[in-house]
Amino acid sequence: MATTKNTTFINKIIKHYLKYDRDNPFIFISSLLAFIGIAAGVMVLMLAMGIMNGTQKEFKKRLFVMNYPLTLVPIGYQNANDDILNKLSIKFPSLEFSPYYTTQVISKSTYGVNGSILYGVDFNKETKINEVFEKSAQDSSKIQSKFKIVVGGTLAEDMNVKKGEKLTLYFSEQQAVGFGSMPVQKRFTIDSTFDSGLNTYDKAIIYTTHAAFQKILKRKEGIYDGIHIYSADAMNDLDRINSYLKSIGYDKGVSIQGYWEQNASFFAAMEMEKRALFLVLLLIILVAALNIISSLLMTVMSRRTEIALMKTLGATSIEIKSIFFRLGAIIGLGGIVAGTILGLIGMWVLTTFNIIHLSEDVYGFSKLPIDLTMIDFVLIIIGAIIIVLLSSIYPAKKASSTDPLNVLRNE
Repeated sequence: MATTKNTTFINKIIKHYLKYDRDNPFIFISSLLAFIGIAAGVMVLMLAMGIMNGTQKEFKKRLFVMNYPLTLVPIGYQNANDDILNKLSIKFPSLEFSPYYTTQVISKSTYGVNGSILYGVDFNKETKINEVFEKSAQDSSKIQSKFKIVVGGTLAEDMNVKKGEKLTLYFSEQQAVGFGSMPVQKRFTIDSTFDSGLNTYDKAIIYTTHAAFQKILKRKEGIYDGIHIYSADAMNDLDRINSYLKSIGYDKGVSIQGYWEQNASFFAAMEMEKRALFLVLLLIILVAALNIISSLLMTVMSRRTEIALMKTLGATSIEIKSIFFRLGAIIGLGGIVAGTILGLIGMWVLTTFNIIHLSEDVYGFSKLPIDLTMIDFVLIIIGAIIIVLLSSIYPAKKASSTDPLNVLRNE
């Protein structure tokens, strides 16, 4: 017949062992250090994962804007044309489309040169899908010339040019001059500047009109280098567009790319860094759990006589094991609860007050972003609980295996 545990007896002994022992103060101190270590580990892990998620979210937000949710690009010698654009616009009225030309250029002013990517866009359509471009349009000089450009603030600063001034662009195409040739060049007027929050983009990207490309580079009207597409649900819309292109026979000539595919290596590196950080910081909790093991073992060794007497008076091995297992669990779970509270307070403080100020020129944001997801929070708590419970098993087994006859004979 299965024996039942005396819960009242177990709880009284646990309360007794949790109290400060003047004869063995180091045991209490060791337990306190284990409690503090686990609390600190959980708190640090919550803050670190929150910062990692927040930073990743901020970068995704900026890359989402500058790389566009979806991009239709030609395959081989095919082109994106008005026929595809019109069919997609009719089939997917909820999406916004902006056809573009693109080429590499060298921008030159009296203060230096810089390599850039020039996009030819329809300013009205681009405004609907690019919030960075939309903000720059609000500060536009309203220049009527087709040879106008919108440049990043970083590029304008490096070139020491301002809105309304001229900037010379050199193209890779050649033009005949006398008996030789030289790169095509054209002076453009700066209509406005934009600020994406990422200096790399602000320095490398320039926008101009469709008409400028058609005039300077002899691009055909209605035939484009690609089409930028805005979608609120890019992953699902990518599959829908691919299915539609296949149904109308265009799947061999063009393809759809998502913003996550264009930056796959970057996001993969951030995800790997996040996982590595999680495992490394989880070791803090593991080290703290070793203090639980050591303090419980010291408690077992110092209480061997009491354990022997309890067994002699009728306490079962299951009850002894339960006492020390619960003792370790209380210390560990108490540390987890305290660490969770401290972590939440820490995130609130860092989010509310600008304690850590970041360089916006480097990171694209000045305030430390924190966004702890529910999945990460659950994984932290589950991981900590597993470590705490496992660390309590061996001392509990050691205490339950105490032989009262040998202990009472020797002590």
